Parts: sequence; C-alpha cells; structure tokens
Amino acid sequence: MVDTIRRFNRTVTQRIGALNGRYLARDRPLAESRLLWEIGTSGCDVRTLRTRLDFDSGYLSRLLRALEASGLVAVDANDRDRRIRTARLTRKGRRERAVLDQRSDALARSMLGPLGTEQRSQLVEAMAAVERLLTASMVEIRVADPDHADATYCLREYFSELDRRFNGGFDPEGSLPADADDMRDPAGMFLVAMLHGEPVGCGALKFHGNAPTELKRMWVSPSVRGLGVGRRLLEELEKRTVEHGSHLVRLETNRALSEAVAMYRSRGYREVQAFNDEHYADHWFEKDLRREALEREPARAGTERASLRYLPPRSLSP
Repeated sequence: MVDTIRRFNRTVTQRIGALNGRYLARDRPLAESRLLWEIGTSGCDVRTLRTRLDFDSGYLSRLLRALEASGLVAVDANDRDRRIRTARLTRKGRRERAVLDQRSDALARSMLGPLGTEQRSQLVEAMAAVERLLTASMVEIRVADPDHADATYCLREYFSELDRRFNGGFDPEGSLPADADDMRDPAGMFLVAMLHGEPVGCGALKFHGNAPTELKRMWVSPSVRGLGVGRRLLEELEKRTVEHGSHLVRLETNRALSEAVAMYRSRGYREVQAFNDEHYADHWFEKDLRREALEREPARAGTERASLRYLPPRSLSP
C-alpha cells in the first residue's frame, strides 16, 4: 500500500508540473501560484493562509515577500490590531491569477483529451474519491479545554443544529447538564477534530468512577460529513474511555439524528432502557468495550474470560 501511494504521488507531481520551477509556464513555482489563488480576489489574512495551506510562518513569509517583490501582492496590517496582516492581490496580481485559472483549465483538459469517454468518467470519479480520502486523512483529533475557542465554536454549532433539527427546537437549559468542568480532566475529556486549523467536529466524555462513562456532545460539521470523522471521533472516545479504566460507555440521542443512531448501531451499541430523564432523548445506548476487545482478539479471549471467572464479583463492576 505504501509503495502504491508513493508511485501515485510521483505520477501526480510530474503530470501536474509540480516538479517544474516555472509552474504552468509562469515565472514562479507551484507554491507561489497556489498562494496567489488562495489569496483570491477579496484578500485573505495571513494567519488563515498559513493554516489553510499548512505552511510554517517562515516559509509563508518568504513566499509573500517574493510575490510582493513581483508586484503581485500587497500585505497590510490591520488598523485595529497590528498583529493581523492581510494579503491582497494588486491589479497585476489579479491579472496573473486570471491567467493561472485559464492555464489550469487547459492543464485539466489536457488530462482528459487523450482519454475515451468512459476513461474520462473513471478518472474524474477516482479523483473525487482520492480527494475525499486525502481530506479525511488530514483531519486531526486532539484534546481541548471545553472553554477553548475551537471547543466553544463546536458547541455553538452543535446546539444550533439540534435547534434546527429537533421537533420543537432545542434549549440547552432544558437538557441534562454537561458543563465545562464536567468535560475536562479529571472529571471528563473534550476532543476536537481539526482540518486545516479549523474545528470540524467534537465529542466529550464524563467519567463517573466505577459507574459507566457518558458520551456527550458528538457533532460533525456538514462540510466533512461522509469522510468518517464521526466514526473516528467515536473510536477515539472509546479508546480514551478504556485508558481511563472504564469499560462501559453510555449515551442518549434523539430520533431526528438518524445518521448518528445508525452509526452507533453499526459500531456495536445496543439499545437499552432509559437510564436518565433526558427530556430530548428517544434512544438510550450502551456498549461494553471490554467485550468488543475480547471479540477482536479471539486467541486472548478464552484466557481472559477464564481468568475473569476467578475475580471477586465486585472487581467485575464496570
């Protein structure tokens, strides 16, 4: 698999001209041309460019200086906050960006031209699949403080979506609480999924000692749905639950969140009787993570199940 990916990367970089220092027959390499495109006709702040393109500060500064020296870009500080700088295309830069668009279209047509109709469809469909999968591979999941800006953004979007989708809307005050202190160490944990420096999903845990762990605040941005971000968040939350010493995780959800209900069922969660009085819940689920681990390792399962028979009943509590 690694060999295939490396071979694919070599083919793509050569075919699109990334190896040429004069990308699309212009007087600059691919990185500078891509930066012109990302700045766009409306301009873009430098911090956003850095996160969007995964550039380090020094490299981005060198690229911007080169574009400024060519008269294509102007970088200005914000009048109210001098730390914020915005890159804008000059008139010459806008003309150059238009040329790049035209030549990029021509490059795309040159890829399609030699192919038959069926091959063209296969190429475009394969590229779309590769783009989705590469984007999915760039999503990072990290622990965040519930009061951090990325976490609060996710929570606002989460509550807003519930309010849109629930019959009768959603009021956080009418739901069982999950305050910031409940979702930070040692009481719990808050995870955020990040893509290009932007939050695109979240999930939280509330620990209760020997009692089951609660899974809370699962949300994925519509912009990345279909990329498996929800599944990855759920797997990471389960992993953190086990690392904390718990083996039983519980959650409740609303029937309007049909895709979430389907994901929980596909991941081995079984529906149980209501274990709380959550006003907005229609389904209550739980999962025995210890049982799943044993099923994954059948060779170990027999040994571990045998050893469990000789443990005092109290030590078997979740």
